[in-house]
Amino acid sequence: MGRGFDDVRRQTVRTARACRPARARDELDLSEAEPYSGIWEIAVKDRVALVTGGSRGIGRAISLTLARQGVTVVACARDQSALQAVQEEARQKEFPGSIDPRVLDVTDRSAIDTLVQAVVEQYDRIDILVNNAGITRDGLLMTMDDEQFDDVLTTNLRAVFWLTRAVSRIMVQRRYGRIINIGSVSGVAGNAGQVNYAASKAGLIGFTKALAKELGRRKITCNVVAPGFISTDMTAKLPAQVTESAKSMIPLRRFGEPEEVAEVVAFLAGDAGGYITGQVILVDGGMCM
Repeated sequence: MGRGFDDVRRQTVRTARACRPARARDELDLSEAEPYSGIWEIAVKDRVALVTGGSRGIGRAISLTLARQGVTVVACARDQSALQAVQEEARQKEFPGSIDPRVLDVTDRSAIDTLVQAVVEQYDRIDILVNNAGITRDGLLMTMDDEQFDDVLTTNLRAVFWLTRAVSRIMVQRRYGRIINIGSVSGVAGNAGQVNYAASKAGLIGFTKALAKELGRRKITCNVVAPGFISTDMTAKLPAQVTESAKSMIPLRRFGEPEEVAEVVAFLAGDAGGYITGQVILVDGGMCM
């Protein structure tokens, strides 16, 4: 059996070589070739995205990455000056897209409805929704009070429900949309001291999977991108001992970069990610396998 397999393999290699152009069979000169840019880099151009928590960390990287691909990004956060800094960075780098900074408290349902209406009035559509805003209020269950639990669930899950409900109505009318929710490995594997946060992110996964089934027939995809340890302001505050302990649990032995998460989001936001829905994509260096 092994001998027959080798014969087939050798024949396949010979056929492949014979089919290559003469130049390729020798040494192909790529010095004049156009660099490969990926099909999704042009597939999101001229679309409109709404990104929450868009002023720092992962949300900032997502906003800039989409703007670099030609997307008009409505970046939302509470800090106006931080949003304007993101807008200015996109301008200085002369991205084909742009950053439209909007102040938003995602825990204010009426503010969400007002924002979505204003965005649609200005741009006539919202093609991409990235629910990135989130908070932590860590503590052991036995000492956690109701406010700690409720605050995290409201920001991380209820606000996603409010915003997605408002935006999905627009997407359904246009029969197109990309909804990308930023989860966490805590929602997949749990984490001691984060029962509230883990519950919110696990709930986000169930929310996304159910929504993917509801909206799929309208050509709207819904996915979760679940980062592990990412180099942000939050992880920078961790004690050195905790940081080293965390890295020892990661096969790649490092924290990820916000841009690495942003690239996955951008892929899902484009046409190349059009056949992916209802999925949880881990960006965690292999920590949660």
